Order: sequence, then C-alpha cells, then structure tokens
Amino acid sequence: MLSMQNISMVYRAGMVETHALREFSLEVAEGDFVSVTGPSGSGKTTFLNIAGLLEQFTDGRYELDGRDVSGLSDTESSAVRNEKIGFVFQSFNLIPDLNLFDNVDVPLRYRGFNAAERKRRIEKVLETVGLASRMKHLPSQLSGGQQQRVAIARALAGEPRFLLADEPTGNLDSHMAMSVMELISEINSNGTTIIMVTHDPVLAEMASRNVHILDGRVSDDHPDIQIAQAATA
Repeated sequence: MLSMQNISMVYRAGMVETHALREFSLEVAEGDFVSVTGPSGSGKTTFLNIAGLLEQFTDGRYELDGRDVSGLSDTESSAVRNEKIGFVFQSFNLIPDLNLFDNVDVPLRYRGFNAAERKRRIEKVLETVGLASRMKHLPSQLSGGQQQRVAIARALAGEPRFLLADEPTGNLDSHMAMSVMELISEINSNGTTIIMVTHDPVLAEMASRNVHILDGRVSDDHPDIQIAQAATA
C-alpha cells in the first residue's frame, strides 16, 4: 500500500545542508499497524510528513496505493490526501467554539459531501469513538482523551485508506493514553492501515510491527515482540 524506495530529504539554509532522511526505504502493506520510533531528530516527523504528502522529498520514489506520487503538484497531492489519508496529531486541533458534530463536519464540507451524507458519516464515527451522546458538546466540556477521540473521529469521517498518527497520546495521562490506543487498535482491526509515531515503547509494542529510525534511515524493522512470542507459544 505504501512503498518508499531510497527517499532522501535535504533541508538547505544558505550554505548549510541538513539530511533528514538518507536513502530511506520502507514497505507498508494494507492492514498493517506500524509504530515508528527513534530519538528526536532521527527523521520520524519528516517521514510522516512525506508519507502524508505534506512535504516533497529530494530524491527517491514513493508509491501510495499503487500510484507513483513522487512528482504530484500541490493540487494533486491535496486531492490524494483528501481521498486516502487521515491525520491525528498530538495537539487535538479542535475548533473551540464548534461542537463535536460541527468539528467533524468541517473537513467533510471541504470535500463537498451533501448534508445527508455528512450527517451519516459524522454520526457513524462519533458512535465508533463512543461520543455519539455528546455530539452537541463543546471541546472544552470534554477530557483530553475525549478530545483526542473527536480528532480521531474527524480523521475517520473521510473514510481514509490509512491513518497517520503523530504522537497521538503525547498530551494525555497514562489512563487516557491507553484508552486512545485501544481505540486505534480497534480501528486497525476493522481494516484501516495505521502508521503511528511514538516515543513510548509500551505503546509501540501495541502495534503489530515496529520500525525504528536512526539518522534518517530504518535501523530496525520487526514484528511486535509480544505478538511474535504469542504466535510461537
């Protein structure tokens, strides 16, 4: 579903070059749940931005869902993002003066869905994240974990092929983080491909596969240890 071959990303500021990714190669199959780990500055966020077509890269080839997306224009990239990709970030990015229903509705309006289709999708995803009874509440009336669930609902409303999550539990306490991770795992079990960047090794082990990035390259790529042990038990 996602194939990166020898991706390089170089940021230039005057005479200074910073190599964020170096001949980075990765294959992600449909239905995978991949956690991405690595120290700060290793290239995790750059990888996620390129995967989500938010940044162009310097060299290499990137195929998404069988299509070469290496040289797409901004307009073409936006169209692919809207159709195939959902994003969840560490900060919830909810609009404070809109209720939950309207927060989830915003990206659907941009995609041009009619009112009946938007309503169907919004009610479905808010039910999925366990917040259907609170759709008229404002974000300020929710806990941090509930706000992240709304952010996930907003991402799912577009029915993306895969979900990119950048530290989705970074602003949550351990109890709320585990609740959000259980939801993300459930979403994956229902067929959505997920790539999640995290610094938390416990949460990384909840994925079916862990990719470790170091100095802009994949330094380790293996199935989750606990899953591998269970399979051989």
